[in-house]
Amino acid sequence: MEDHVDFVVAQWGQAMPSVDVTSMEVFGRMVRVQKHLERMRAEALSQYGFKEGEFDVLATLRRAGAPYRLSPTELYRSLLITSGAMTNRLARLESAGMVERVAASHDKRSLQVALTAAGKALIEKAVLTHTEIQELVLAPLSAEQRMAFAQLLKQMLMHLPGEGPPTS
Repeated sequence: MEDHVDFVVAQWGQAMPSVDVTSMEVFGRMVRVQKHLERMRAEALSQYGFKEGEFDVLATLRRAGAPYRLSPTELYRSLLITSGAMTNRLARLESAGMVERVAASHDKRSLQVALTAAGKALIEKAVLTHTEIQELVLAPLSAEQRMAFAQLLKQMLMHLPGEGPPTS
């Protein structure tokens, strides 16, 4: 059985036979799976009114645990985005009533971003939809294959800078 990536790799093999294109078999498939996942996720999460990246902000706050607050810096570092991108996302979420800025408990001069009750309720529903989409994508793999795949991806990530646990 051949897929689109096999077709692309064969073309490159003919067009530039001196170049080792075997890495394209891995990365081409990773990119294509990610594009399918992004499309499916966007379609499924559209019912919640999220724009690009807003789900990730709310999910990061929710998984942080009660009281569901983080500093803007903690948020943008966790999501690997710029502070400017985080500012835009927070402004949209704040105007939608999903987050609010509150004084940090340890320093009243600092602000943290907190989930509102509406934001918490919405993200909890959306996370269920999100995990259903992930299950659909992983459906062809057995439990053992999923574990092996997760470990291989982890091994690759741990080789890259900044992929250990976040530091405060």
